[in-house]
Amino acid sequence: MARLVIYGTGVVGRLAFHYFSHDTPHVVVAFAVDAAHLRADTWCGRPVVPAEELPQRYPPETHRLFVALGYARMNSVRAAKYAAFRGLGYQLVSYVSSKALWLAEEPPGDNAFVLEGVIVQPSVRVGADVTLWTGACLSHDTHVEDHVFIGPRAAVAGRVRIGAESFLGVGALVRDNVTLGPRTLVGAGAVITADTPPGSVYAAPRAVRLARTSDEVTL
Repeated sequence: MARLVIYGTGVVGRLAFHYFSHDTPHVVVAFAVDAAHLRADTWCGRPVVPAEELPQRYPPETHRLFVALGYARMNSVRAAKYAAFRGLGYQLVSYVSSKALWLAEEPPGDNAFVLEGVIVQPSVRVGADVTLWTGACLSHDTHVEDHVFIGPRAAVAGRVRIGAESFLGVGALVRDNVTLGPRTLVGAGAVITADTPPGSVYAAPRAVRLARTSDEVTL
């Protein structure tokens, strides 16, 4: 059991609080945000403290930390906070849902967030500060580098390499033997069949609204 501080009071922070409280032995004792964003003294029944005061009030010798941020600026905001807190001496913990199927030989790196229904096959490597949202699938021999966000139901085939700070949206697909360059953005439903250069963006065609109403369609 560890006394845990969660950095972030947004949606990811609230979910992290739920998962760590109900599915791990960790005890969440406080939240932290940068002083400029402090709006309340408590949240989810726990104190909220300025991050600048954490080393004095919740020192790294007695507390662990989880950076609960999303994918803003291609994960770079989360990556920066991850580096800052490690620099202060905090041990960053990971969450792997008890309802995920983790068959890889090694656990993910620190500050990972692996939600229910995720499937990770054997010989997969997952780096630090990686988010695998509900239902994502990583097939055998895939390597996910640091600070990556993979959205719900995204599917990655075998022997894929996903570069650092990349983003895969809801239902994105990546075929086998493909390398995604760092900071690749794959939008919801997009299908990647070849290597991608760093910083590239891919989007699937959007659905088209038909002239007919649903009452005029025979199912």
